[in-house]
Amino acid sequence: MDSQTSQPSQASQSPHTFQVDLRGLVDLLSHHLYSSPKVYLRELLQNAVDAITARRAEQPDAPATVRLYAEGGALRVEDSGVGLTEADVHNLLATIGRSSKRNDGLESARSDFLGQFGIGLLACFVVAERIRVVSRSARTPDAAPVEWTAADDGSYTVRRLPHEARAEPGTTVHLLARAGAGEWLSEERVRSLARDFGSLLPYDVRVGDEVIADLPAPWDRVYPSPATRRVALARHCHDLFGFTPLDSIDLDVPLAGIRGVAYVLPSAVSPAQRAGHRVHLKGMLLTERAEQLLPDWAFFVRCVLDTDSLRPTASRESLYEDETLAAVREALGERIRSWLTGLAAGDPERLAAFLSVHYLGVKSLARHDKEMLRTMLPWLPFETTDGRLSLEEFAQRHPVVHFTLTVEEYRQVAPIASAQGIGVINGGYTYDSELIEALPSVRPGTAVSELDADTVTAHLDAVDPAEELALSAFLAAARARLDPLGCDVALRAFHPLSVPALHLDDRAARHEQARAEAEEQADDLWAGILGSLRGSAPRARLVLNHLNPLIRRISSLNDPELMGTATESLYGQALLMAQRPLRPADSALLNRAFIGLLEWATHTDPGKDDRR
Repeated sequence: MDSQTSQPSQASQSPHTFQVDLRGLVDLLSHHLYSSPKVYLRELLQNAVDAITARRAEQPDAPATVRLYAEGGALRVEDSGVGLTEADVHNLLATIGRSSKRNDGLESARSDFLGQFGIGLLACFVVAERIRVVSRSARTPDAAPVEWTAADDGSYTVRRLPHEARAEPGTTVHLLARAGAGEWLSEERVRSLARDFGSLLPYDVRVGDEVIADLPAPWDRVYPSPATRRVALARHCHDLFGFTPLDSIDLDVPLAGIRGVAYVLPSAVSPAQRAGHRVHLKGMLLTERAEQLLPDWAFFVRCVLDTDSLRPTASRESLYEDETLAAVREALGERIRSWLTGLAAGDPERLAAFLSVHYLGVKSLARHDKEMLRTMLPWLPFETTDGRLSLEEFAQRHPVVHFTLTVEEYRQVAPIASAQGIGVINGGYTYDSELIEALPSVRPGTAVSELDADTVTAHLDAVDPAEELALSAFLAAARARLDPLGCDVALRAFHPLSVPALHLDDRAARHEQARAEAEEQADDLWAGILGSLRGSAPRARLVLNHLNPLIRRISSLNDPELMGTATESLYGQALLMAQRPLRPADSALLNRAFIGLLEWATHTDPGKDDRR
């Protein structure tokens, strides 16, 4: 065996270097990592601010200025930061993915910097075809200024400049717009983006002569009075989010380095709607669409805050989901919860105004928080047979808190139950039934009971047995006509007298009805399976009001066919009054009954048809 063939070839052991297609990488950044080309300006501001932070860590008295000049499709950004040497330029600017924050012993101090991912100037190629950087190091004062020029094809050049080319330490970045991207480098657009991204930056940032930073932040300023502060924050909210808030809530979490404010929306929103919050990281706008910042129940506020503890994702346009963010979310939720508790204790008028719009959000919170439910009992509104009341008021009026699980059930029983003196709460709306069932846990001794058809029927007055016996023929005809529809017929006496009939069913009856319909339409195999599921669930029932004059007249008819048609009409009218969705069989019954009554009403003796 040849010893040479037993050894791996030298070529197979030689390492190779990845080749990077810069144009392809820029396309990846612009279409997948970043949401918009506008992030290029944030990267420039971020690099400038980090450079100043690095210089001030060593020279606390160093100047802290950033200047932006836009003209004729070109942009110049000057900073008084730490600057770069020629070695830094080769090592940092030309190496994709390497961050200056990993060098020079600054790893432990990275939390002071905005950028931590080493993408840096690469993002500028989204709008520029050429980037030129001129820099002079503050750490090596004797080093000559250096110029780095890069094109979007991946090529770059580096050269030393005369000392007079840049007298002071710092960096100047020149961008030349790529075709079709000139508008992004216009003075108006640069000024707008700089205001948006840098309004809370702690350094002297200007576009031309215009100061960009607006410090202190509106929530940190000193105001003559609380009223003046509310007005100022309301104006800030309107400028930022486009609405005038019902109220503002201070968000102050010192341990997490968070300061900001939550603005209460003036109109109701869906709980499913994801709220977008504005988050600044050490003064730089990170995102205006942070969705995971607050608990889901706090969908009635919009936040703006500054933080130095939350981690950004690689694109620096959203927050990284970790334990810190979870703890911040809980702490901010506690601030909003405390605000609600404070309103309940000291400002009932403002609380009532808030609940009239956002009761759904508070109900969502109260179903998970017994203390909040106890606090809000006198305030949260519910639809009841006594009108719109809180659970506390309703429980004081009624020894048993009856409720329905659906809106349809409530509409069925509410008028009749109210007339019989039974108090009922509509638990069919979002979160309501959960809160009602939790009532005994925060109000000991309260009896809560779901109201079903049997309970309502039991509260209706029975008819004298002799009178019911006299109407046995009518009741038999009515039951025979409605039996195919899965509905029984009962005779009771109840108020109001104007209601001739009441349709009652419960979920068990509706499930049995749906099973029976499916069995009729199924093949033999499935019919057998569905038949085996048949239970003893109660059927729906049509309760006829013996006190109603119409019922008395119908029951005295001698025509069985007409009694059946009238019964079908009563059944259909009771369904419509309960606002129940009609099945095809119910619609057919209503049509048949209507036509039958018309034929009976227009029927005449044939011998009298042509009498003149």
